[in-house]
Amino acid sequence: MENKQNILGNIENFLSINNEFGRLLTYGDIFIILTSSLVLSLIIFYTYKLTYRGILYTENFNRSLVLVSVVTSIVILTISSNIVLSLGMVGALSIVRFRTAIKDPMDIVFMFWAIAVGISNGAGFFKISIAGTIFIAAIFVVFANIKGSSNPYLVVIKFHKNFDIYSSLNSFGNYRIKSKIISGEEVEMTIETRMNDKVAEEINNISSMKEVYHCTAISYNGDYIS
Repeated sequence: MENKQNILGNIENFLSINNEFGRLLTYGDIFIILTSSLVLSLIIFYTYKLTYRGILYTENFNRSLVLVSVVTSIVILTISSNIVLSLGMVGALSIVRFRTAIKDPMDIVFMFWAIAVGISNGAGFFKISIAGTIFIAAIFVVFANIKGSSNPYLVVIKFHKNFDIYSSLNSFGNYRIKSKIISGEEVEMTIETRMNDKVAEEINNISSMKEVYHCTAISYNGDYIS
């Protein structure tokens, strides 16, 4: 009889984790925490996919947001079960270095969002993670549907060196010269400007000039490395 009670007690200890702060964690609790992180991170996944406005969409980065959220919840569960282990975990994580450069600032926002969801769920603050995820997702959807009055363009103009190109560029309003290449009698200039829906009309007006060989407008996302 005593052996049976000992076996039942060992099974109960195995199925639960009692930390130094008096928090009792069962496998059911762990499953709920990880599942909530997975569900909320899927909302982040689809929000990123629907609101992405860059040039190249990276599926692997979007999937990593889901995994980061779940892994962060596991880390928080681990360090919250033992204060000594938490200090060791901080020291271990301090040596981790991420060498992958994130070019789009919005990708950093999504990464922090996924980490915040994992931390909140791992600590048991489900109301904060759910309300925060819905609120942030709504903000991204609103921003994605807001369109500016003008779009950035790179305009490449090739003309004769004796042609007064600057008087023709006044139609663009504010512009900035990015590059100027002189080859014999020809000059190729690249400028950065913002134009509205009448971009085709303005480009045709410049292209129709006698000493302009060609004029091309390239729409881009506003990032240019010179």
